[in-house]
Amino acid sequence: MVRVSGDLDMHHAKEVRSTLLGAIAAAPPATEVIVDLTYSSFCDSSGLNALLAARQWALESGHPLRLGAPSHQMLRLMEITDTAGLFAMGPAPRDG
Repeated sequence: MVRVSGDLDMHHAKEVRSTLLGAIAAAPPATEVIVDLTYSSFCDSSGLNALLAARQWALESGHPLRLGAPSHQMLRLMEITDTAGLFAMGPAPRDG
């Protein structure tokens, strides 16, 4: 699981993308990679592009990618850009 906090914007997208790609590369084969967005309330196009790049890498690597607890604003951005259907989404993962 990768926990994203703060704004997923042009100032942070490169770091988030790198972290996500690293997590996908390090995950055991066919393991679901969850992006916990509980603590991220804003996403711009740069952030969305980082998530789309991670999704593509996950698909190519045989890993399901799921967005956990995306904010209302992020859901709206994905609706406007017609990308919501590209992601599996669900509630925030439980710490355990």
